Amino acid sequence: MKTRLNTTAQLMSATIASMFLLVMTGCNSAATPSSIISDQGVAPQPANAPALSNSEKPTGGNSASGDKAASAALTARLIVRNATLILIVDDTQSRVDAITKLASDAGGYVVSSSSTKYDAGLQSRLSLRIPSDKFDAAMSSIRKQAVEVREETISGEDVTAEFTDLSSQLKNLEAAELQLRDIMSKTVKTDDVLSVYNALTQKRGEIEQVKGRMQFLSQSAAMATINITLMPDTLAQPVQIAGWRPEGVAKSAIEALVGALQGIASLVIWLVIVIIPVLLILASPFIALGLILRRRNKRKKAQQQTTTPAAPPPSQNTSK
Repeated sequence: MKTRLNTTAQLMSATIASMFLLVMTGCNSAATPSSIISDQGVAPQPANAPALSNSEKPTGGNSASGDKAASAALTARLIVRNATLILIVDDTQSRVDAITKLASDAGGYVVSSSSTKYDAGLQSRLSLRIPSDKFDAAMSSIRKQAVEVREETISGEDVTAEFTDLSSQLKNLEAAELQLRDIMSKTVKTDDVLSVYNALTQKRGEIEQVKGRMQFLSQSAAMATINITLMPDTLAQPVQIAGWRPEGVAKSAIEALVGALQGIASLVIWLVIVIIPVLLILASPFIALGLILRRRNKRKKAQQQTTTPAAPPPSQNTSK
C-alpha cells in the first residue's frame, strides 16, 4: 500500500514539474524577440540574427506603429528606371532650355550637357535625373518638345532583394560591432585589445561598404535617369547636293598637292637612308669580283706584250 502511494506521489510530482516547465518555456518564447507580429502575420527573423538589447527592444506603446512601418518598408519596391530618347526638334537650343526648365520644375536636375555645331544646325545631348514618381509625367512632357521621336528606350531594374539582403547584413554587422565594443571594454591584456581593435576596424569597414551600397541603390531608385539626344530637323533630312564652292575645291587641291609632295619626300628619304645603302652592301661582292677580273685581264695583256718579239722593219728598195 505504501509502495502504491509513493508511486502515485512521484507521478503527480513529475506531472506538476512538466507543466511548470511548459509554462516557463511558453513565457520565455513570448518574451524573446524571435518573431515580429504585424498585421500581415508572423515574420520570423533569420536564425543567425543576434538578440536585441534592452534599448533595441520595442516598447508596448510603439510596437504596432513600428511593425506597420517595417511592413510598409518591406512591401515598397525599389526600381531603378532609365530612359534613352533621340528627338528631332525644330530649334535645338530653345528645346534644351525648355527641357532643362522642365527637369528643374519636376524637382530634378541636369547631370551633363554637351553640344556639337554642324553646318546644318546644333546637336545636343542631355542627361537628366528626375524623381521616380514624376518619371512618366516628365517623359510625356519631353516627347511634346520634339517634332519626331526617332528612338525611345525605357528600362527598369528591381533592386529590392539586394537592398533587403544588405539591410539584414547591416543589422548583423552592427550587432557584431556592439559585441566587439563590449568585449573590448572588458579586455585588459594589450594583445587581446589589439586583436579586438583590428576586428572592430574590419567590421566598421564592412558596415560602411554596406551603407554606401544601400545609399547608392536608394538614390538610384529615388531618381530616374533620362538620356536625351536632340537633333535639328535639317540633319534628319536626306543629304542634298549643294552648290559648287570654289574655295572648297581649291582647298582640296592644295591638300592633294601637299600629300603628293610629302609622298615624294618620303620616297627620297627612304632611298637615301635605306634602299641605296642596302643595294651597295648587296652589290659590293660583285663589284669586288669585277675589279679582280679586270686586273687579271690587264696583267695578261701586259705579259703577252712582253713575250711577243718585235717585227723587223720593212725593207726599202732604192733604185738608181
